[in-house]
Amino acid sequence: MSIWFPRLASDVSLRRHPVEGPFALTLRAGNADHLHCVNPAALALGLARGMALADARAICPDLVTRPADLVAEAAALGHLRRWASRYAPMVARDGADGLMADISGVPHLFGGEEALRDDLHARMERAGLAVVSAVAGTRGAAHGLARHGGGGVIADGKLAEGIGPLPVAALRIDQATAEGLSRVGLNRIADLLPLPRAPLARRFGAGLVLRLDQALGAQTEPVAAEADAPHFGVRMTLPEPIGKQEDVMAGLARLLDRLCARLALHQMGARRLRLDLRRVDRATVQLDIGLAQAMRDPLRIAALFRRGIDEVDAGFGIDALRLCAPVTEPLAPAQLTSGQLTPAQLTSGQPAPQDGVADLVTRLGNRLGFDAIQRLAPAESLIPERSFLTLPTAYSAPAARPRRPRHRPLILFPPEPVTAHGQPPARFRWRRMSFTTLRATGPERISPEWWFDDPAWRTGLRDYWRIDTREGPRLWLFQTPQTPGWYAQGEFA
Repeated sequence: MSIWFPRLASDVSLRRHPVEGPFALTLRAGNADHLHCVNPAALALGLARGMALADARAICPDLVTRPADLVAEAAALGHLRRWASRYAPMVARDGADGLMADISGVPHLFGGEEALRDDLHARMERAGLAVVSAVAGTRGAAHGLARHGGGGVIADGKLAEGIGPLPVAALRIDQATAEGLSRVGLNRIADLLPLPRAPLARRFGAGLVLRLDQALGAQTEPVAAEADAPHFGVRMTLPEPIGKQEDVMAGLARLLDRLCARLALHQMGARRLRLDLRRVDRATVQLDIGLAQAMRDPLRIAALFRRGIDEVDAGFGIDALRLCAPVTEPLAPAQLTSGQLTPAQLTSGQPAPQDGVADLVTRLGNRLGFDAIQRLAPAESLIPERSFLTLPTAYSAPAARPRRPRHRPLILFPPEPVTAHGQPPARFRWRRMSFTTLRATGPERISPEWWFDDPAWRTGLRDYWRIDTREGPRLWLFQTPQTPGWYAQGEFA
């Protein structure tokens, strides 16, 4: 059975935000916007998919438009594919707006093929989605009848008669081949059936013959359903309500053992966890935590939930718990010696050493927000102000130490004027204090990066000196050869 949603994108968008009158989704192609999907009101006015938005505005000035969201459209089709499993055990995507279901042995459960289609159409109508379906003995025939014949059912043994009136484009061939067939008068599939296959293959390619044989059943084309992504979620229903923190933590520990075992089976680790506590009055309390790194250690994760569970209002009791990991990352098992493994690590499937930094970032991140905890990373620039990047610690890895690290001050600040003479200066004055040079290392000449217009570097080259003073401070001074004067920009440890 082929299930085609001719207006999937617009129907999904209108379900969320209804619009009265002509409506269309637009998609940027080249330097112009084009119509990606239109609703029936816009279609009745002559608007069609692929039309330039400027032409559509000229025809219908009152047209309401929104940018198309291809990701949301693909996600909606994925949800429909899982929902369509009520009609068939094997359901696969058929393009960006259709499904293909293998309903062998299923129609009698619904009272026949027509009754099955009626049930499908009734449910889709209640959901606000336009649908066209067709049932045939092959994928090619069902696809062509749904998209080019208005849908229906082709009886067994009637494939040639059922798809014969359809245009040749219904065979899923490219547009160039369809236009070539039309130029020689072969407009319908029935025109191709009596012709010998060898001349067709020589003139129009083997793809045309293959699609024709697939539609007629001479070549097999099974429904290859994609594997569903693993769902990392577990739940527990309690025979009696609970309310104490110790009881909730005990239930959470059981859920974590099951969830972490499933994560270990797929070599995944959780980055975000959600715990739903259902109370007796049917209200639900939701607790979310984030993790600084992928993890599947039940003991370390349970400790992060303790503070939130302690603040939960259990009301008359909690009778159900649900734990899921909505965000996961690949996490391969680490190889350690037997002496490094604890019983908790063995049962969790994650024999990983304790990471104190990650635990600290996790605890702080759940209180302050993970974007508020940052780390410095080196950048490919000799300019002191651009030699580092500020990155969120939870979403970045520590940078490797460079082979030849450049000596840079521990504290870096904007250039401050220094009263000094000589090169390097034997004595100078900075921040109303006098200093005597004990040791000077340099100069290190740094040129401005010409591809950045930085006002602070418009004076040109800088010669940097590392000055150890008799008074104690170790300063980073520089002089610009183009303009006289000394400046301090940093202080070493």
